[in-house]
Amino acid sequence: MSGQSIQERLPELGQIEAIIGRDHKQYLSTRVLCRLRYGETSLPIHALTLGNTSTQLPSLTLVGGIHGLERIGTQVVLTFLETLLERLHWDLTLVDMLQRVRINVLPLINPIGMLNHSRANGQGIDLMRNAPVDSDEHTVWLGGGHRLSPLLPWYRGKADQSMQTEAQVLCDYIRREVLPSPFSLVLDCHSGFGYHNQIWFPYAKSRIEPIKHLGEVFYLRKLFQQTYPYQNYRFEPQSQHYLTHGDLWDYLYQQSLDSDTIFLPLTLEMGSWRWIRKNPLQLRRSLGLFHPIKPHRINRVLRGHLVLMEFLLHATLSYQQWLNKSHTREMERQALALWYPDAKR
Repeated sequence: MSGQSIQERLPELGQIEAIIGRDHKQYLSTRVLCRLRYGETSLPIHALTLGNTSTQLPSLTLVGGIHGLERIGTQVVLTFLETLLERLHWDLTLVDMLQRVRINVLPLINPIGMLNHSRANGQGIDLMRNAPVDSDEHTVWLGGGHRLSPLLPWYRGKADQSMQTEAQVLCDYIRREVLPSPFSLVLDCHSGFGYHNQIWFPYAKSRIEPIKHLGEVFYLRKLFQQTYPYQNYRFEPQSQHYLTHGDLWDYLYQQSLDSDTIFLPLTLEMGSWRWIRKNPLQLRRSLGLFHPIKPHRINRVLRGHLVLMEFLLHATLSYQQWLNKSHTREMERQALALWYPDAKR
């Protein structure tokens, strides 16, 4: 491993830079949000924007690589981006769509963690426990986020410490490029929990407090299930599984409530336990708990989530066609009955 170059150890970064180097300038704009020092070199965090760059249009934002061990999230995001770029050569419908919607792609937020085969960043801090937001309810010991030591997983960082560069860069980008949109969806791609593919939404900090836009999320779920009745995603609040301190999407969602726009962050949690059940020997590898190892299984995962991202793109573009239907007491009542049956109303 020590004799390998960074490009060999981090092929996802090479894939991103290959996409940037292709002739897509008519549709794709790119920037380096920051560079992270790594030994004698530095690693970039890239942001790519496909379509109309106006922040006054609805936007879909795809995020990957917040946890360095979960490489499949970055690969899923890049696969969808490459699919769209290939379609632009012949698909006039997509060309027209991109005049009316903005697609932001932040495929690799934690390159040092991915390079080091670590969930945390280079400072040993879990970026999804790093935001300045605390749960008022009991969280799982360690797993909910702690301040004991960077030698333990799920470390939040010190209480008086600023957010880590990677987390700060992501939050700054969302505030600057996404929150001004009249309607925006985020899909943050992770892996490693359970046997099923989950779509989670805030809050991660509370089992009893629903988000303000619960009806909108419930109706979005309804649209997805009606449009693709044979999909097998479980769509629910993250808090139904575990609570955490410092969740970035809780933090950004709370900030979005200061405006009249609608910001709905979703997390795709790919159920990696199925991969382990089919190939237990992959646990002998450092990525085995979070990444499919066999090539045919990787390919299946990469193509398996394209329908979800395609749906989210069309739902974002067409939000004015369905959003008013979600603003009803009945939608909220059904959502509360499904996800918060024990909450006081």
